[in-house]
Amino acid sequence: MTLFGPVMQLGFVVPDLEAAARHWASLGVGPFFVLENIDFGAGRCEYRGSPVKFTMSAALAQWGAVQVELIQQSDASVRTIYTDFARAKGSGLQHLGVMTRSVDADLATLAARGIRPTQHGETANGIRFAYVETDELPGGHPGGMIELIEHGPAIDGFFAMVKKAADGWDGRDPLRRL
Repeated sequence: MTLFGPVMQLGFVVPDLEAAARHWASLGVGPFFVLENIDFGAGRCEYRGSPVKFTMSAALAQWGAVQVELIQQSDASVRTIYTDFARAKGSGLQHLGVMTRSVDADLATLAARGIRPTQHGETANGIRFAYVETDELPGGHPGGMIELIEHGPAIDGFFAMVKKAADGWDGRDPLRRL
C-alpha cells in the first residue's frame, strides 16, 4: 500500500531564487510565478512542535506532470526545514510534494507508523501543509522529505494557473511576480 499520492512537486532550497528560476527557464521549464516575502507569521506554522515565524520567497513552474518549486528563506537565523537543509547541503532537492484530501487524516495514519511532521501549518490564505520526517527514517536521506499539500480552492486554483501557463510556453517572460 502506498502511503502517499503520486509526486507532483520537486522542492529545491536555493541561495538565489531569481538565478535558479532563470537556470530552469533556460532548460525550458517555466514560466515561474514568483511569490515574494511569504509571511509565515501571518499564518500558523510549527517547526518540530514549536511555533515558528519566518519569511520566505518561492517560485513555481510546471515541467510536464511535475511542478518545480524554488524556495529561498529570507532570514537564515530562524530554524526551519529550509535552513536545516541549507546548513547540511547548501542547496538542492529538499522535498517531494504530494497532494492530499486531508493533512490531518494523513498525519494520523503516519503517526501510527512513527512518522511525525517536522514542519506543518496553514498559510494566511488557508493553504494547509505538512512536511513529514521521511528523510530521517532508517535509510532516509536529505532531499527525501515528503510535503503533504491539502487540496483546497486557493492551492488548486494556483496550481492550475501554473500548469496552464506552462502549456505551450514560448520562453518569454520567464519570471512573473505575483
